[in-house]
Amino acid sequence: MKVVISACLLGVRCRYDGGDSRNETAIKQGKKYELIPVCPEESGGLSTPRPPAEIIGGDGGDVLDGKAKVMTADGTDVTAAYLKGAYHALEVAQSNGATHVVLKARSPSCGCGDIYDGTFSGTLTSGDGVTTALLKQHGIIVTSL
Repeated sequence: MKVVISACLLGVRCRYDGGDSRNETAIKQGKKYELIPVCPEESGGLSTPRPPAEIIGGDGGDVLDGKAKVMTADGTDVTAAYLKGAYHALEVAQSNGATHVVLKARSPSCGCGDIYDGTFSGTLTSGDGVTTALLKQHGIIVTSL
């Protein structure tokens, strides 16, 4: 079985701060499944490192509907890059027949169930990131680490 996974969970230094989110549990899954790494933010054209970003005015579903935006802490609108990266992740999942995706928790792209609330205060709110929302809309099962 093929599983798409956030590249940062596998130790790729693609987080906004230039680091990774290496997760040994995720890495061990490579013994059972074929892991396909993806970083929606880099795929969307954002650099590493990059300014932190949060969803303003809702969650990933709202971004997909044009009701919310993804903004950096310095006020730059990066919504288009997040959308491009989300559609790239969907294409990767679909072209590989992946029905399951494991993404990085709390990210404005990859968060599943909880994301930061758009105030850049570290406060969490209920909701999904842009990529997670898009994948779920297409029937893909998303979990986060």
